[in-house]
Amino acid sequence: MDGAGLVHVGLTHVPGGYLGDAVYVELPPVGTEVASGEPIGLVESSSAVCEVVTPVSGAIVGINPAAEHSPETITADPYGEGWLLSVRPADPGELDSLLTGEEYAPLAGED
Repeated sequence: MDGAGLVHVGLTHVPGGYLGDAVYVELPPVGTEVASGEPIGLVESSSAVCEVVTPVSGAIVGINPAAEHSPETITADPYGEGWLLSVRPADPGELDSLLTGEEYAPLAGED
């Protein structure tokens, strides 16, 4: 979550590693209401397609132009410029159930 209360949604390096270079992304438009755990888009590479699932319910308030115009950024820089979209959470309390980066790392096979 950023300082404005928005959640930036994207892929982690785990699915990005399986995909390789992304070549296409399909995302819903700004203003779309999304529900936690539901598929909201697709990222495609030359070898696979990955569904994008939102971790929170709310409204999409922004789409990353870099992801749309340079999809390879999605997997090349997943924790930086490769974010996909921003969601304004409907219930900020829902964020309490999300993993931190430190909690996620061991589940992703990182030490």
